Amino acid sequence: MPVAEMVRSYPADLGGVDRDALVRCIEECVACAQACTSCADACLSEPDDALVTLRKCVRTNLDCADVCDTTARVLSRHTEYDANVTKAMLEACATVCSSCADECGRHADHHEHCRVCEQACRRCERACQELIGGLGRGAGG
Repeated sequence: MPVAEMVRSYPADLGGVDRDALVRCIEECVACAQACTSCADACLSEPDDALVTLRKCVRTNLDCADVCDTTARVLSRHTEYDANVTKAMLEACATVCSSCADECGRHADHHEHCRVCEQACRRCERACQELIGGLGRGAGG
């Protein structure tokens, strides 16, 4: 709710960007960053024999968490907004979310935290793609 309240309270026009899609994307980025951070931590808590197979998952989770967190922060700033930067951030975020979801999906049958993270990544990827689609209809700030 704070995200929606902040976006609604922005005093200037967002240049045609769908505020609801923007709110969804920020919220999904924050949720995905949290899920990825938690999943990486959970992977590190697995028994030593499982940890070897989860190394790439940990790395991918941490990369995804960082990109999602940064994307949420960039999307939260509207003054003097640059649509090209925003689009590049959203594309990068969607890409890393897809990669992380794929990696977590490989472990989802054996690790519940990977299943949960995979779902969070897929939601964030979709939210980024939806917002990218809306940028062409009056991308501005």
